[in-house]
Formats: sequence, structure tokens, C-alpha cells
Amino acid sequence: MANQVAVGEYQEMLRHGTMSVGLYTPKDVDKQKPHHQDEVYIIASGTGTFLLGDDRISCGAGDTFFVGAGARHRFVEFSEDLAVWVIFYGPPGGEHAHDAE
Repeated sequence: MANQVAVGEYQEMLRHGTMSVGLYTPKDVDKQKPHHQDEVYIIASGTGTFLLGDDRISCGAGDTFFVGAGARHRFVEFSEDLAVWVIFYGPPGGEHAHDAE
């Protein structure tokens, strides 16, 4: 994620195996693109709207979302204090990438 957003908006806090935990604090515009791993988002503070595919979901502190690998997603209309824990995990393509094999 760090290579998709502005400097200082994402800070990785922990990495172990395929898992990475970081804090995301977007400013003005969320420039995320689909990621190669499954993700969990946990809203730490602030409010906004989370776009996941064609869905628009109002969100605030404590809300939690699963985003499958490759899914279009981003935050819009968010408050200046939006802070989000992001947990990336699993193989490239997501946990279910190999189910079709």
C-alpha cells in the first residue's frame, strides 16, 4: 500500500510471514488501488464512506470490513481525522485464489 499513497499516509507497524499490519491516514483523496492480498480494515477514528465494488458503506470508529484480493475499494467523503488499521494477509490473489485448482 505504501507505494500507492502519499508519503506519510501509511505506516507499517508489524510484519510476520504473509501478514502486514499498518495504520492508514488518508489526506484529501484516497488513492488506493486493488491489492494482491486479502485485507481487513478497522476504523480507528473518524467517519466516511467506504466504496467496495458497487457498494457505498457509511463508516465510523469500530467498523470493520473484509476486502478480498483484487477488489476495488477506497474511502470518500471522509473526515480529516480518519485513521484505519489495515491488515494484509495470505497469498497473492487471496486465500481462495487456489480453490479453483
